[in-house]
Order: sequence, then C-alpha cells, then structure tokens
Amino acid sequence: MQLLDGKLVSEKLKNTIAAEAATFTEQTGRQPHLVAILVGNDGASETYVASKMKNCEKVGFKSTLVRYDSSVSEAELLQKIDELNKDKGVDGFIVQLPLPKHIDAEKVTEAIDFRKDVDGFHPINLGRMQRNLPAFIPATPYGILLMLEEYGIDTTGKYCVVIGRSNIVGSPMSILMARNSNPGNCTVTIVHSKTPDITEYTKKADILIAAIGKADFVTADMVKEGAIVIDVGINRVVSNETKSGFKLKGDVKFDEVAAKTSYITPVPGGVGLMTIVSLLKNTLAAAKKEIYQ
Repeated sequence: MQLLDGKLVSEKLKNTIAAEAATFTEQTGRQPHLVAILVGNDGASETYVASKMKNCEKVGFKSTLVRYDSSVSEAELLQKIDELNKDKGVDGFIVQLPLPKHIDAEKVTEAIDFRKDVDGFHPINLGRMQRNLPAFIPATPYGILLMLEEYGIDTTGKYCVVIGRSNIVGSPMSILMARNSNPGNCTVTIVHSKTPDITEYTKKADILIAAIGKADFVTADMVKEGAIVIDVGINRVVSNETKSGFKLKGDVKFDEVAAKTSYITPVPGGVGLMTIVSLLKNTLAAAKKEIYQ
C-alpha cells in the first residue's frame, strides 16, 4: 500500500504556482486576484474559505473575502455577482456552498461569468469538460486528476466506480475518468443511494472513488484486493479524542481498507488539500487567459 499524500503533492504544486504567479505579476504589474463570497456562518464553510484565502497569500495571489449575513436576499447576492463579472481587476471568484434555503444555488451558479468560474460549476464549463475542450474543471475532481498524474498512475483500461452523483464531485468525476485522456480512459460506473447492492460494483473496481458524504461508509469487504481508493469524504464526527470535540473522517474506513489497496488517500491530508491547489491553478489560468480570452 502506498499513501497518496495530498500534503506532499499540494506543496510541490503550490511552489510551481507561486513561481508562475511571480512571473505574471512581474510582467503585468498586478497579482492574480481571487474573490470568495461567503454567506452565513456555517463552520465548515468558514474553515474552507479561510484556507483558500491563506493559500492565495502563500502563492502570491491577491484575495478578497466578501461576507454576507444568512438573511441576504437572492437579488442582492446576484447583484454582487454581476458587479464581480464586470470587474476587470477580478480574475476569478467563487460563491461558497451551501447557501441558505431561500437562495437558488443553481441560479447563482449560472449567474457567474463562465470565464471567471474558477470553481468549474457553470454549465458551460461542465459542457466543455464533457467534450474534452479547455475548461475550468471542478476543483475536487481536478485535484484527483492532478494527484493521479503526480504519482504516474496509468488509469487506461481500468474499471472505475464512483460512489456519489453530486454535481460537485461524483458526476464530473465520472465524466473525467471516462474521457479519452490519461488520467481517464476508464470504464466507469456511478453508484449512489438508490443503487441496490453497491458492494456488487465496488468490489470489482480497480479504482474506487468515494464521494457519498457518509463517514466510514466503505469497508474492507467492499474493496477489491490491490484497488486504488480515493476518499473524497470530509465528515465532522463527534469525538472525545480532540479539544474541538470532533474529528474529520473520510467516507472510507481507512484502518481496515488500507491494507487491501495499492494506493489510498488519507483524510485529512488527501483530496481536500488538492482541491485548494486546483482552485489556485484555475485562478492562475483565468488571470493568464489560458482558457478564455
């Protein structure tokens, strides 16, 4: 078993991004600029956004945090998005999900200019991704691809099973793993909450990607000997072992599954760190106009 070390890979890639950002700043006289919109006081969202802002600083980006109370109206949020779309000093921006129930997340996503959509959720970016055209790829799936690349894992001809069908991870991940590219060129199955006998599929998988959002969901009996296991889950569970009163667990029961795998990602220290690197790469690409003019 070899650990797919998100900390090691993310630090290496951030060094490369920082060097490219420094060159960009020297040539243009300005830093790549990422804006994050945070609505409400969700604890997990606060942590994610703070980490994104901190990492922007590390690689030499300008970052701006726009905060709203959870009572903000949908109209006011859409007005701010329109303002950022028109601001030539902003290269990319994200609206941190989830949003309060009175705000239509799909309407918000579609309002973002796809050329600044560094989260990769806009239908135009998802459509271009599906056609294997240049696009901003959703950050978590992109991070998984970068990790597979970094470890030189050839995915061609493998059977890949994705657990979960969300628009943020599961669905785009399945498309990326099936595309005619490497990583890619897999035969892909998506399983989800309505799939009867998920284990029937997972135990045949050469590559198993767990993105269902349930702590310790994947157990050893669900995994093929020698499989590559990618754990996307970041679940906060109550714990007496930590000062905060909770600990992070993945979707995979790591202690019992790891021994059966050829490669596995830990939680924390795996896919989550790669997600932030992907966001930085997308922002730099937006600043340099590598995908859209």
